[in-house]
Amino acid sequence: MQISRFVLAAALITMTLPAFAEEADELATMTPDERREYIESLSDDERNALREQLRAKRDAMSDEERQALRDERRARWEAMSDEERRTARERMQRNANSMSDEERAAAREKHRKRSEQRRSRHKDRDEAQQ
Repeated sequence: MQISRFVLAAALITMTLPAFAEEADELATMTPDERREYIESLSDDERNALREQLRAKRDAMSDEERQALRDERRARWEAMSDEERRTARERMQRNANSMSDEERAAAREKHRKRSEQRRSRHKDRDEAQQ
């Protein structure tokens, strides 16, 4: 049963990715509240498809583009007031607490794999520079 759900999800993602390409670009122009409302209005499959599309876009970035994005996010975080940071931390904590044990384990595994990929990319880049 779980495999058929995976196949169904993969098919839905494949069919809806082109539609989400434009939406992902529009997300950047929305305010945080508008973006949150929009994402909350999506179904789980639509939200997952959008997440995958954004992840693919990020993975296609060069190291310099990724670093610029990190720098921009860090600057936004540092520009926040203490109250805004507290609110953001609470929101992240609520999201983490709403996950089931299975979702939490899957997220940890996904994070572990991404960390390994990142280390491998950095190692390859460092070796190429030498």
